[in-house]
Amino acid sequence: MLHLARVFSSPFSLLLIFSHCVLNPRNFSPIAVSAVMAMDPVRVLVTGAAGQIGYALVPMVARGAMLGPDQPVILHMLDIPPAAEALEGVKMELIDAAFPLLKGVVATTDVVAACTGVNVAVMVGGFPRKEGMERKDVMSKNVSIYKSQASALEKHAAANCKVLVVANPANTNALILKEFAPSIPEKNITCLTRLDHNRALGQISERLKVHVSDVRNVIIWGNHSSTQYPDVSHATVKTQGGEKPARELVANVEWLQGEFIQTVQQRGAAIIKARKLSSALSAASSACDHIRDWVLGTPEGTWVSMGVYSDGSYNVPAGLIYSFPVTCRDGEWSIVQGLTIDEFSRKKLDATAEELTEEKALAYSCLS
Repeated sequence: MLHLARVFSSPFSLLLIFSHCVLNPRNFSPIAVSAVMAMDPVRVLVTGAAGQIGYALVPMVARGAMLGPDQPVILHMLDIPPAAEALEGVKMELIDAAFPLLKGVVATTDVVAACTGVNVAVMVGGFPRKEGMERKDVMSKNVSIYKSQASALEKHAAANCKVLVVANPANTNALILKEFAPSIPEKNITCLTRLDHNRALGQISERLKVHVSDVRNVIIWGNHSSTQYPDVSHATVKTQGGEKPARELVANVEWLQGEFIQTVQQRGAAIIKARKLSSALSAASSACDHIRDWVLGTPEGTWVSMGVYSDGSYNVPAGLIYSFPVTCRDGEWSIVQGLTIDEFSRKKLDATAEELTEEKALAYSCLS
């Protein structure tokens, strides 16, 4: 049984008790059950909540897809003043849906009200690049947005708030947020590359005609951009004869080092071309996956991809928000260590790190 002093030490403690007992039935006890029954709601902030991704995400959170089927939530939804009426409509729909886990909704255009007391912050709102805009103009807009929101989170969010940045450029937006929220632990600020990770799983499952749940341990390295490196060097596939390396089953190096990588890198653009709108449903689902695994833990022997603050692992420059393979336990992530990096992969890791270094310099130039 988990130690009670530890049980009540964080906003997610009761959630961790529940998962601990469900995953390990021998840990079951009446004390744990009563703790679960008394779960306090977790406050989840979604910025840009009236937008496409936000509209797809908030019902998933309210239904339990992010924090589990027994964890009550209070949704904090933030958007800009021109979207206030649409945001109110989203709130009405959430009420009308009568989600049993939804214990309250805050819909606001006030960043302070939105950030007050939140345990999880999913930063979906950002300034998209428009036709004719220079890259630095877009970066400058997002630096301003994330500087302001970082300040509000630092002053008003719960002490151990976990932050996921979704809005592009996600890695660099997360870095700016970290810069202006120094009291939030750097391990609590992440960006979304789980969408790319899931896309890579999907491509391998389609190629091999297996269920996506039978594929695991792909990796997304680097930036959430067209320089990202989807890597299957360590991926495995469950077969009737046991787990086998994905590379062995695909048996086509040219496809793995060419079309596969390009398909994952360009998937967002392909969806825009097909829908005339950017990815929303898949982005929202991946955001739930990211937070759920971070809070409840990754399955034994499985890693996922998260954009996290680099500590120099795999010779990636420290000080970047870079996507690594990670495992999660007790609400903390750890970079998977000791993986072999071949020459092809090394070049890919370095190329995406170079782009992130350039983005970082551009973002910091917008601060001066």
